[in-house]
Amino acid sequence: MTEVAFEVPEIVLRNLADRTYEKRRIAAVELEVIVKSLCAAGEQENVTTIIDLLAKEYTQYPQSNFRKAALIGLTSITFGLAGEAARHLDQIIPPILNSFLDQDIQVRYYACEALYNIAKIVRGEIVVFFNQIFNVLCKITADSDTGVQNASHLLDGLIKDIVTETDQFCIEDFIPLLRERMNVLNPLVRRFLVGWIIVLDGVPDIDLLGFLPDFLDGLFNMLSDSNLEIRQQADSAVCEFLQEIKNSPNVDYGRMAETLVQMADSSDGFTRLTAITWIDEFVKLGGEQLAPYYADILSAVLPCIADKEEKIRVVARETNEEIRSVYADSSCAFDVGSVLTVAGRLLSSEWEATRIEVLHWMSTLFNRYYDEVIMFLSEIFESLLSVLSDPSDEVVLLALDVHTCIARDPLCFHNLVFYLINNFRVYSSLLEARGALIIRRLCILLTAERIYKEFAAILEKESDLNFASIMVQALNLILLTSSELADTRTLLRQSLVNPSGKDLFISLYSSWCHSPVSIVSLCLLAQAYQHASSVIHSLGEEEINVKFLVQLDKLILILETPIFAYLRFQLLEPAQYPWLLKSLYGLLMLLPQQSSAFKTLRNRLKSVPLQTHISQLNEGVGMCQDTENTHIGIDFRSKLLLFQQMQEQRRIKVKTQVKQRLKK
Repeated sequence: MTEVAFEVPEIVLRNLADRTYEKRRIAAVELEVIVKSLCAAGEQENVTTIIDLLAKEYTQYPQSNFRKAALIGLTSITFGLAGEAARHLDQIIPPILNSFLDQDIQVRYYACEALYNIAKIVRGEIVVFFNQIFNVLCKITADSDTGVQNASHLLDGLIKDIVTETDQFCIEDFIPLLRERMNVLNPLVRRFLVGWIIVLDGVPDIDLLGFLPDFLDGLFNMLSDSNLEIRQQADSAVCEFLQEIKNSPNVDYGRMAETLVQMADSSDGFTRLTAITWIDEFVKLGGEQLAPYYADILSAVLPCIADKEEKIRVVARETNEEIRSVYADSSCAFDVGSVLTVAGRLLSSEWEATRIEVLHWMSTLFNRYYDEVIMFLSEIFESLLSVLSDPSDEVVLLALDVHTCIARDPLCFHNLVFYLINNFRVYSSLLEARGALIIRRLCILLTAERIYKEFAAILEKESDLNFASIMVQALNLILLTSSELADTRTLLRQSLVNPSGKDLFISLYSSWCHSPVSIVSLCLLAQAYQHASSVIHSLGEEEINVKFLVQLDKLILILETPIFAYLRFQLLEPAQYPWLLKSLYGLLMLLPQQSSAFKTLRNRLKSVPLQTHISQLNEGVGMCQDTENTHIGIDFRSKLLLFQQMQEQRRIKVKTQVKQRLKK
C-alpha cells in the first residue's frame, strides 16, 4: 500500500474499509476535512495523490470492503474539494463508473450512492461524462438486486434534472448510444430508455425531433412490449412526436417512412395501426416530398387494406386514396418503375382486397403514364398473366382491364392470347370455370373481332388436336350465346354480302375446322347453308361419336333461341333457302331418334310448309347447286377440302392412339 504523508493518517484509511458503518462515516468526515485543508493550502498535488490511491489501488483490492472504501473516499474528497471538484473529475468519475459492474451487490449500491452524491455537488460539470453514466445506468437499471435498482432510479432522476437544467448536454454525441440501446428487449431497460426520450424531448433547447429517424424503429418496437406500462409510455412518446411533426416545418419524412413501412408489417395489431396512421399523416403533410418513397409506402399500405383489423383497413384505404390524389397531379415526379415493381410483387398477395387495389393502381399507371410503364412491362407481365388464374372473379376482370391497356402493343396482345390458350390447355378447369368470363370481358374491352381473330390464328397452328377442338367449342358457344357478341353475330350473318363479315368468317374458318359441330354452326350463322350441307354430308362415321352428338344436341337447342330467329323465319321460304332445309334435315339424320334433340328438330321441320312447295324446293336446289363454290371471294370448295383434311388428321391421330394403347 502506498504511504501518504500526514494528510491521510493510517487510521482514516483503515476505518474507510471497516465493516462498521459508524467507523466508515467518521473516516469519511475526517478525509473530507483533510482535503479541505489541502485545498486551502493550495496543495492540489497531494489531493491528486490521495485520489490516485483510492482510484487505482483501493478499487482493485480483492476484498470488497476496500472497493467500497474507495467509493466512500472519492465521495468525501469531492465534498472536500467543493468548488474545485470539477478539475479532478477525470480522476474521480471513471473508477466509480467501473464499480457499477462490480460482482458485489454492495459495491454496486455504493457506486450509485457515490455518483449520486458527487453529481449533486458538481451538477452540470458531470454532463461531460453523460454517455458513460447513461451506459452504466442502462445496465444497472435491470440489476438483479432491488436495492441497487432503487438506488439507480434515484441517480437516474438526478441526472435527468441536471441534463434539463444545463446547456452543456450534447445531443449529437448521445444519439448513437441511444440508437444502440433501443434494441434491448429487457422491460426495465426499455422503461428506462423511454423515460429518457420523454425527458429529452421536453427540453426546449434540445431538438430531439431532428434525430427521431435514428431511434424511431426502437420506439415502435416497444409498442408491442408485453409490459403494459412500457406500451403506454411508448405510445405516449409516439403520439407526442407525431404532434410535433405536424407542427414542424422541417421534417425528414423519408428516413422515417422507411421505418414506418417496416412497422406496418408488424405481427402486432397496435403497432401496425400506429405505423399506418403515421404514414397517413406523412402523406398528408409531406405531399410531393414523399414521392421518392411512394413505392415503399404502397408496399406497406396495400397489404394493410386487407388487414384483419377494421381500423387498420380504414386508415389504409384513406392513405391509399391520398397517394392516388397526389399521383393525379401531373407535376408530381415519382418513380414509375419502383411502383410497378412493388405492384408486381403484391399481385401474389394472399389477400384479395390487396390484389384488387394493386390492379387498380396498375390501371391508373397505364392510363396516365403508358410510355413509361411499357418500358418496365417485362418485369410485371408474367405476374399479370398469372393473375388471370386468380380464384376471384373481380381480380380476373380487373386484370383483364389492365391487359386491355397493355394490348395497345400488338406483341403484348398476342402474348396475352397465347398465354390464355396455354393456360386453358394446362388447366382445363380454368377454361370451364373462367373461360367464358375472360373471353367475354376481353371482347367488350378489345372488340370481339380482334379477340376472335387472334384466338383463331393461334389455334389454327395448335398441335394438340383434342385441346384445339375443346377450345374451339368453347369459343363457338360464347359466340353463339353471349349478348356481348351480338354485333359480331350480326357481322357474320352478312358474310356472303359484307367484306368485313367475309373477312371474319375466313379468319375463323380454319381453326373452327377442329370441331365439326362448330364449323356447321359457323356456316349456319353466316347463312352459308350450301356449304353447311356439304360439311354435314362429308362427315364420316369416326366424327359421329358421343362427343359429337352431345355438341349437336347443344346446337339444336341454340337453334331454338332468339339468336337464330332469322333462320327459323327463313324456313318459311323453303324455295329461297333450300340448302338450309337440306342442312337441317342432314343434322336430323345424324341424331338418334330417341334423343330429345331429334324430337325438337323434327317438330320444327314439321312446321315448314314443305309439301306445298316441293317442286319449288327441288328447283331451288338445282339452281343453287354450284353458286356457292365461290362467293364474294370465299372459295368454299377449298374450305371444304381444308375441313376434310383436318378430319383426316384427327382420324389418323385417333388410330395412332389406339395402337399405342393396345401395345401397352
